[in-house]
Amino acid sequence: MKNRDYKNFASGTIVHIYNRGNNREKIFNDEQDYKAFIFRIGLALGFEEKELFHELCRQPYSRIRITDTHKGDFKLYAFCLMPNHFHLLIEQCGDTPISKIISKICTSYAMYINKKYKRVGHVFQDCFKAVIIESNEQLMWVSAYIHMNAVKDGLVKQPSKYKWSSYNDYVSDRNLPIVHTDFLISLFENKSNFEIETLRFPSDEDMSRGVLDI
Repeated sequence: MKNRDYKNFASGTIVHIYNRGNNREKIFNDEQDYKAFIFRIGLALGFEEKELFHELCRQPYSRIRITDTHKGDFKLYAFCLMPNHFHLLIEQCGDTPISKIISKICTSYAMYINKKYKRVGHVFQDCFKAVIIESNEQLMWVSAYIHMNAVKDGLVKQPSKYKWSSYNDYVSDRNLPIVHTDFLISLFENKSNFEIETLRFPSDEDMSRGVLDI
């Protein structure tokens, strides 16, 4: 997998987006922070606030405005929010570039963090990184990598125990509204295979590929 210029995104492109905190600092300090980020993803995907009434993205009344996108412009297939970085697997379905919604999400979230913790300066390190998905095999590998990230970093022993990823939207009935699960399940053929193949990852050989700098 190779990093590509994010300006080259086009309709039908699926991209693995990731970024980390400035100086590798934490970007999520408590449950409210994780929920605030997921809430902003939902708004950027074109969901209305009333559609995001879920325990993982429920927010108190907010004046947050993330506009100029419509539901259906993008599909989120997977995500994982780690204490100091995040992963998103997104398909661009129209002409609005993925870079636009990522910028809106990160800018809005940075404003939230700086206000909440009374800090100034950059929250994220440089521009986000992007890897364009070029095959079904690569897509399945990246899905497993994202969903096993918390296990890889030793936060949990099973991906189902980490609620800040989309894994449980695939293997349980959690049904977070912002996650599209049908496409990936079809690639793995069914939910059972999705779970089996994800739990087989990562091996030492997989991780030695060194394709991601997080």
